[in-house]
Amino acid sequence: MFPARNRTRRSSRPARPIALNSHTSDRRREFFNSAMEPVAYDPAAKSSCTSCTFSEDFSNYWAANLYFKARNGTFKRVPQMTNLGLRGKNGGLTVYYIPPYDGKSKVTAFKPGFRMIVGDPRLRSKATMQKQLCHRCFSNMAQDPFGGAPCTGNDTATLPNQMCGGDVGMIDSPDHKANVAYPSSASFESTGPCPASHPVRLPQVMYEVMWDTTPFNDKEFWPLDGSNPFVYSMGDPTSYGWHGDYLFGWKDDTLQKALDARCTGDRCTALKTQTAEQANTCIKEQEAKEPVDGWLTALPGNLATTYE
Repeated sequence: MFPARNRTRRSSRPARPIALNSHTSDRRREFFNSAMEPVAYDPAAKSSCTSCTFSEDFSNYWAANLYFKARNGTFKRVPQMTNLGLRGKNGGLTVYYIPPYDGKSKVTAFKPGFRMIVGDPRLRSKATMQKQLCHRCFSNMAQDPFGGAPCTGNDTATLPNQMCGGDVGMIDSPDHKANVAYPSSASFESTGPCPASHPVRLPQVMYEVMWDTTPFNDKEFWPLDGSNPFVYSMGDPTSYGWHGDYLFGWKDDTLQKALDARCTGDRCTALKTQTAEQANTCIKEQEAKEPVDGWLTALPGNLATTYE
């Protein structure tokens, strides 16, 4: 597990390569800026701190925020919860780098300049939805066991990536998706073969975001028809548009060493670590100066809620 505390903000520019969007998100890395160009920016070289437990990980992880839409039409950001296995962290998502489940197959770490996007913020139905994106609900605040709807403790959203890459030089593509692919058959978990177009076996990167929905349990604030009151920051009330961006930024070959060592959890003898207190100090200030917390009359960026 690779925990990270993110900063809530909306980019002040239209969509550009990875993580530049018109809706609010949680990002991490104090070096992040909206003008960074593909490949030219090496996070490991540009950053002076990281909000991850592993202090040599300067990657950028991005995921959309979740808002509650009250009966009167106002919005309030749903707070994140910390994975209880990572006590001391100040919220934020948990990132998992997962090698093949067979315990022996090797994977190749990403290279500098690698980036990808998982999911599509425009989707509002199951059709064409990328597989393995999911939401699940815990039945209690102890996060054990995993339960079903309705959410009485918190909602967990997960974003796994494709696990096969092109040749060594294929670190990006115009849509930030064509440079990666799923196994040609079976699945990553069963060590399915990579397609000929993307022969390099990559680690699976999975984002896990835990939303604390308990502040909104009072049904007096819910829509009169009882419909879902939760909306993603890009105006998505369906959750099919759940998406995330990734920009590789591990220092030198540290990620490869960790993958080869098949490290588990937030402890790895092959990597350097830092305390939760140190990680929590690495925060970049908001670029688009606007309210993102408290009760809002509209979603940040004045985005409309759309169902199709």
